[in-house]
Amino acid sequence: MNKLELMKTANEIRKGIVTAVHSAKSGHPGGSLSAADLFTYLYFEEMNIDPKDPKKADRDRFVLSKGHTAPGYYSTLANRGFFPVEDLTTLRKVGSYLQGHPDMKHIPGVDMSSGSLGQGISAAVGMAISAKLSGDDYRVYTLLGDGEIQEGQVWEASMLAAHRKLDNLVVIVDNNNLQIDGAIDEVNSPYPIDQKFEAFNFHVINIDGHDFDAIDAAFKEARATKGQPTAIIAKTIKGKGVSFMENQASWHGAAPNDEQYAVAMADLEKVGEALCQK
Repeated sequence: MNKLELMKTANEIRKGIVTAVHSAKSGHPGGSLSAADLFTYLYFEEMNIDPKDPKKADRDRFVLSKGHTAPGYYSTLANRGFFPVEDLTTLRKVGSYLQGHPDMKHIPGVDMSSGSLGQGISAAVGMAISAKLSGDDYRVYTLLGDGEIQEGQVWEASMLAAHRKLDNLVVIVDNNNLQIDGAIDEVNSPYPIDQKFEAFNFHVINIDGHDFDAIDAAFKEARATKGQPTAIIAKTIKGKGVSFMENQASWHGAAPNDEQYAVAMADLEKVGEALCQK
């Protein structure tokens, strides 16, 4: 995909996020919207995956460590062809396979169940070690929230990843600066995030998480990095693309009502129209 196609796809993924959470009347839109561009690049450009064969042995693995942003993950998987986009409206409903957190047993394309913060990166490190032990070429990607990295288990896993020189592992931090209780630097500051990962012997790349040129360059740099894992610190905007959700911690885990849904979709339609004129 070229940059414009990626931007259009990300906008469609954002529409799916808002639609799913509105339909469920619950969920986590803010951090799903902030990560939409990262999801898009991973699934439409970076990763070796096949929606027709979700369990193929040599596929790249992805673990959504910040599992509550499942709406973003599901919208990405649906738009990539793993299951129908129409199923997004069943999010969190009785009988739906689209649970509130990712479920590897029932959702095509999900490599690891997640939700309890801090645990996803540990699973990803295990997958990366497995590939090294087996001599497999697949790569492992995991997406963390910046509030999530307040969890000690994140740093235990990071220490092991660097010790084992897991250059097949990419840790992505969605640095939108907000968690459920407010700004991360007011709740329990993890800053400087980049220097912490550097201290744990990661190769670290700081980027604008909404700039596809920067995202593309970062993942290419990660592939070229040998002998150590890579951490991409992506500066993002919580609620990106929806005017009244941007930079508002209150939209961490709340669903839009009918009126708000109409405004949100209108915002995203405008973005889509502008992209079509390019």
